[in-house]
Amino acid sequence: MVLIPDPLAQLKLLHTPPLLKVAVIGAGYWGPNLARNFKTSPAWELCAIVDMDVERAAKVATPLGDVPVFATLAELLAGTEVDAVAIATPARTHFAVAMAAIAAGRHVVVEKPLAATWEQGVAMLESAEASGVVLMADHTYCYTPAALKIRELIAEDALGEILFIDSVRINLGLIQPDVDVFWDLAPHDLSVIDFILPGGLRPEAVAAQGADPLGTGKACVGHLTFALPNNAMAHINVNWLSPTKIRQMVIGGSKRTLVWDDLNPQQRISVYDRGVNFEKASTSAAQRKAQAVSYRLGDTWSPALPEQEALALMVQEFADSIQQGRQSRTGGMAGLRVLSVLEAASRSLALGGEQSTVAGYDIQLEGTR
Repeated sequence: MVLIPDPLAQLKLLHTPPLLKVAVIGAGYWGPNLARNFKTSPAWELCAIVDMDVERAAKVATPLGDVPVFATLAELLAGTEVDAVAIATPARTHFAVAMAAIAAGRHVVVEKPLAATWEQGVAMLESAEASGVVLMADHTYCYTPAALKIRELIAEDALGEILFIDSVRINLGLIQPDVDVFWDLAPHDLSVIDFILPGGLRPEAVAAQGADPLGTGKACVGHLTFALPNNAMAHINVNWLSPTKIRQMVIGGSKRTLVWDDLNPQQRISVYDRGVNFEKASTSAAQRKAQAVSYRLGDTWSPALPEQEALALMVQEFADSIQQGRQSRTGGMAGLRVLSVLEAASRSLALGGEQSTVAGYDIQLEGTR
């Protein structure tokens, strides 16, 4: 019996890009999650785990098929060919590790926040652009099916003009040793706002209020507010001390209001056709006050969402951006926008809640929005 090759199958093989080789740097809390998703991704070959504690690295590597372990990035680069690295080390080390990888011509994805300071983030972006490599922020929540759906609904004007965004991210612990509650929890909310709004996260100033009732030396409870376009407002509540865990974002629009409850797997998104009907007028203040306000009470619906792990979608987006030679949907610029708000929040907190100017956006990278 003579087997005749299938021309379509052969053509598919010819156009299938080779696996990208990646190393995960950091075997602490987030590193094992990254390693597992890179291992199971059809686009990647997990080649190494890097951690100063090689025993901890080995505990991550062994269940994944005895992946090689290294103590430092220098040892990895000297002993293994990799296309990219995923950095899951403490935030204070992101800059040094990323810059070394970029200098070696490797693509880089960095756990939030992108860096410890705005200046470091700028240097990382400029170095990646000069080296022709992809720099991506691991804003995992942006790849949840819920966030992707919200982005889609806003893009198609299903909610109308955004009037407010109110986000609550509270739980009991874990009190971090090196950052306050803003730097620990708020990046998730800020990155999602940056992802879902067509213009991205671009406030001119922010105001932050925080409290440290336990005397830890850092804010454990915090509120962050800033203006959105068209006189809208965003508010983020973060808290390490709450006995209940809440992960909720409310996005109010002129047409509909959306509630994302991340802890409700049966109904993560609810869209309410309820709100205030108030026609804006460019007349005098007295005339505006005289305008009638009415309320609408319509239906509520919940869009069906696929059950997909956000980190797996992030890992695939990293591969796609490398293979297609483009900036990722949460590229370095997105990471820098979030970083600039965090820095402004820290300044505001030090000033007792006064508004603090957010650093400008004067870096133009090809393919970024």
